[in-house]
Amino acid sequence: MDISAFPRRFALSRRFSLGAPGHFTVSPDGRRVVFTRTRGGLDPLGELWLHEGGRERLLASAEATDGPLPEAERVRRERARERSEGIVSYATDRDVRLVVHTVGGALRAVRTSGGPSFPLPAAGPAVDPRPSPDGRHIAYVSDGALRVMSLDGTERLCLAPEAPEVTYGLAEHTAAESMGRRRGHWWAPDGSALLVARVDPTPMPLWHLGDAADPAKPPRAFRYPAAGTANAEVTLHVVTLDGGRAEVLWDRAAFEYLATAHWDAHGPVISVQSRDQRVLRVLAVDPTTGTTELLHERRDPAWVELVPGTPARTASGTPVVPWERGDTRRLRIGGFRTPDGLQVAEVLGTDGERVLFTGWDSPFERHVWSYEPERGLTRLSREPGVHTAAMGGPTVVLDSRTPEGHRVTVLRDGEPVGTIGSLTADPLVVPRPEHLTLGERELPGLLFLPSWHEPGTRRLPVLLCPYSGPGVRLAVRARTWMSCVAQWFAEQGFAVLTVDGRGTPGRGPSWEKAVHGDQLTPVLEDQIDGLRAAAAHCPDLDLGRVGIRGWSFGGTLAAAAVLRHPEIFHAAVSGAAPSDQRLYDTHWKERFLGHPDEEPEHYARSSTIHDAPLLRRPLLLIHGLADDNVTAAHTLRMSAALLAAGRPHTVLPLSGATHMAGGGTAGQLLLFEVNFLRNALDG
Repeated sequence: MDISAFPRRFALSRRFSLGAPGHFTVSPDGRRVVFTRTRGGLDPLGELWLHEGGRERLLASAEATDGPLPEAERVRRERARERSEGIVSYATDRDVRLVVHTVGGALRAVRTSGGPSFPLPAAGPAVDPRPSPDGRHIAYVSDGALRVMSLDGTERLCLAPEAPEVTYGLAEHTAAESMGRRRGHWWAPDGSALLVARVDPTPMPLWHLGDAADPAKPPRAFRYPAAGTANAEVTLHVVTLDGGRAEVLWDRAAFEYLATAHWDAHGPVISVQSRDQRVLRVLAVDPTTGTTELLHERRDPAWVELVPGTPARTASGTPVVPWERGDTRRLRIGGFRTPDGLQVAEVLGTDGERVLFTGWDSPFERHVWSYEPERGLTRLSREPGVHTAAMGGPTVVLDSRTPEGHRVTVLRDGEPVGTIGSLTADPLVVPRPEHLTLGERELPGLLFLPSWHEPGTRRLPVLLCPYSGPGVRLAVRARTWMSCVAQWFAEQGFAVLTVDGRGTPGRGPSWEKAVHGDQLTPVLEDQIDGLRAAAAHCPDLDLGRVGIRGWSFGGTLAAAAVLRHPEIFHAAVSGAAPSDQRLYDTHWKERFLGHPDEEPEHYARSSTIHDAPLLRRPLLLIHGLADDNVTAAHTLRMSAALLAAGRPHTVLPLSGATHMAGGGTAGQLLLFEVNFLRNALDG
């Protein structure tokens, strides 16, 4: 197996994401499925596709790369971690007959019944266009204004910002980055009105991000809600197409986060969260007056976890809400409760009285489940893997990551009736992990050994590749880009170990919330325990040569490992790491550590910058200079603290790279890392 081309293939395929179908929408009758996909595993240009009658048909193509994007669209794609270009998102009417999208800010539409896509005369560069449920109008955002027009181009409504930085119809930073809410406007089911978010970011600190490689270019100014500082001011408004308007009323002083919003047949529903995130209220909205009524409240002494897709309601109005009891995160659907041990991850949607959701029922697998009052609870995904889905009528599109790769299956009434092609590139390496349950805490782990290694013939340096932070599972029974990278490192001569410890999802609320107040100590303990248990299982692991690499939270963990436990970890690669937790955003960081002015010790325990004088091992710091999520200030301050303490280290700045660090940089970065680790561990 020739894997020398893997780094280049990894970069060109955008981490093997190109060619993978996604963003599925199923029509209510189950006959049509709209999705996005590029034409191949090395083609970056996203297109719109239709699956109907067992066949795939191209609906619309961008025909060229996007070119300059509206700034709001660039930010939206960065928050959504979009890796392709061209058409990367879309929206449809209720019956999935009309599909609208943008190409480089130009607004376009296409009908699923046939015919080419056609332009729509938007007033300016369009962001997040959405047709009304009846397909008669299009709402979109341009230059901060929410505009609604008819298909003939006649403008029906415009909510213009009252100040330069105010926007209507877009999500604010904390919602898009940390809450999972990436929308800012929602249609009424009859198409007569919209629920619209107004965002005033001016209370937040003003930050600047410059291009160090181009001193002639002025820095980009943006608002960032650093922990302990003010959030954007977010209000909601019900607006009718004839210009009527009512502000949605709730106690914004006590509940400053707008967590979710949607509008179903029973009316608008929102959920709002307190600043300390210990209380979440679900409110029904009167669309005429804007007054609200409490439907449901959740409380937690640590934080209330936001479960994607909730709250929801069935056609009869039965609420679908999370419910934690007996260390299981369940769903409560009327009088039904999901069982012990099934950890609910996301509600995918409702159809009639049917509820579709995902949940972890084993340490390594996430499956798709369906609940109907007449049929009870049914697991739809059958193969080992990590699964999600989209639903419409009798049809479910099952999106599966299995040990064999990516597969999309169309189910009707629970039985396979077709597939949607996944055209991802051959990764050139075949992950061959051993799935392990490690130590007293039964930590899920993956151990990758070189394909050429013969047990007992030589001892291998160990490389830990964790994330082990909130919201992400790496130790799963599926072929992912992370497992391909882990196997590639193994082929370079390492025993690669990935361990999911406390703080990761899918093991229950107490497991996730064990990091409350301290995001590093328990996580490091789990990495150490997992390493020792893996070495006891496989004696070929050389504990005298142990490296660790990670990105984002994993980068913080990697740096903390060599700083706090140099007797165990002998080298580290720390990428895009939050080193000073006060510099990360309010909703994400205060969830785990509280307000920095009230609990500063939590931030000190979880910030590696204070440990700089402890460094005794080789440490490589990597950061994209265009990162507006975890800014390069983290790494620059960390490097300054190390230099002040007289601690030698290496810094690799990535010019023009964001938090995703994509493009050709990704492949060369792998080669740089492996050379650094070889020199550090063999030396």
